[in-house]
Order: sequence, then C-alpha cells, then structure tokens
Amino acid sequence: MKSNAERSEAEFAQKTALLTRALGQSEQVYEKVEQAAVDLSAVNAVLKDEIADGVPLEKMEGALARSEHVEVKVQEAAAGLAAVNDALAEEIEERHRLEHRLSKSDRALSESRAEGSKLTHTALHDAVTGLANLTLFNDRLRNALAQARRHSWRLAVMFIDLDEFKSVNDAHGHDAGDGVLKMVARRLEAMVRSGDTVSRRSGDEFLFLMLEAREESIAAALATKIGDKIAEWCEVGGVEFRVAASIGIALYPEDGASPEELLKNADTAMYAAKLKKQGPVLYGSTVRPHLVS
Repeated sequence: MKSNAERSEAEFAQKTALLTRALGQSEQVYEKVEQAAVDLSAVNAVLKDEIADGVPLEKMEGALARSEHVEVKVQEAAAGLAAVNDALAEEIEERHRLEHRLSKSDRALSESRAEGSKLTHTALHDAVTGLANLTLFNDRLRNALAQARRHSWRLAVMFIDLDEFKSVNDAHGHDAGDGVLKMVARRLEAMVRSGDTVSRRSGDEFLFLMLEAREESIAAALATKIGDKIAEWCEVGGVEFRVAASIGIALYPEDGASPEELLKNADTAMYAAKLKKQGPVLYGSTVRPHLVS
C-alpha cells in the first residue's frame, strides 16, 4: 500500500507529464499561427500587386477568398493557442498545489520520525538524569558479553549506591535530591571511556559497564576514581552537599557469564562495600583477595 508521500509523488509525476505534453501542443499551435501569418502576408502582397496592376474583379474575388480562408485558419489557430494557454495555466496551478501537498507530506513525515525518535529515547533513558535506563543498560551489556566471548575480553560491571541519600530528600526536598542525582550522573559520564555505559538503575542506584577491563586492578582503580569523584563537594539550589558512594564490582568471566548473574554479584559486592566502608569491593574477594581501599 502506497503512503501519502508516494501517492503525491506519483500525482506530481503525472501532472508533470501532462504539463510537458501541453507545452508541446502550445509549440505546435504557435507554429501553425506563424505559418498562417506568413500565408496571410503572402496573400495580402498578391492582392496589392493585383490591385496595382488592375486585375479583373473576378480574380480579385478569388484572392480575397483565399485571404479570408487564411484569416479563418489564423483565428482557429489563435483560439487553439488560447485553449492551450488556459490548460497550461491550470496545469501550473495544479503543479503548485501538488508541490504544496508534497511539502506538507515531507514535514509530516519529518515530524513523525522526530516524534518516533523522541519516544524511543524516552523509553530507553532515565527521565531525571538522562542516563541510559536499566533496559538499555541490559541490552548493551548483552552485546558487550557477546563481543567479550568472541574476543576473550574481560569486562566489569559496577553497582554504585549513594550512601545516606534519603537524608538529602528528607532534609531538603525531592528537588534537591534530583539535583544531586543529576550531579552524580554528570560526574559518572565524565569517567566514561569510549564504549562504556553508565546507567541509573533506580532511586539512588547507578550502574557502570567497563569494557576491556584487562586486569582486575584496572577495574578497581577506576571504581576508586569514580567514588572519589562522586564524593567531591557540590552545590545544589544554594546548598552544599557531599555524598559518598558504595561500589561493588563483578568481572566477566570470573564472576558471571550472564547479565543477570553479573548484576546480582555486583550488587552483593556493593553491600559488602557499604558494610565495610573501605572503598570499592570486587565480588569474590574472599576467594580472590582484592579488597580495594
């Protein structure tokens, strides 16, 4: 089934063909008018010569008849030309109407695409911070795992939870709380490398996907920098805040092979970090002693 834009384009092409044909007819009629004018001029010249030479009346009448016949042809050609011109004017007006309709269709299509893009962005991003939401994060994590399996890469998933964030909302209101969340989001984005993803999971929880974490120590060092960055003082609504974060790290392939397993184990490591208050914790640190302070 053709779209409105496709139908309009087909009508435009049809009208263009009609307009081209009308122009051709106009040229043909114009040529006939020119030829008739030449014939009429020739007859008039003959009449003048015959009058000057005293040609008999019956011959004069024949010449006059020929002149009248040519005049009729001229009038017919002129009428045809007028009809063609009227048709041309109508076709040009119709062409303008079609161009206007095509323009409206193009605008409607552009607006529809823009609205679709906006809806897609809204469905995959957090409304407060603008970060990727959990749906988009999981999708990127699945893709990253597929690449990691293919190329034998290691990657890290960090579960980040703000400490005592509830007290910010309770003391200063949700607007201030949203301001702090936005600040944390911007600071996390500043730590993102090409290909990494940062997401707001829910509430005061964030996720960080680190690609190509070649060594455990590299993931732990980045987590420490993230924690230090979040803990810097900030000002929201004229009030200064300083929030800390607990960070748990799960590594592929050591700590899980699926998005669900990695997120679960990173969450477990985050709670261990919150209890110990000694900086980021790698999951399985009791087996692999990599508690980072």
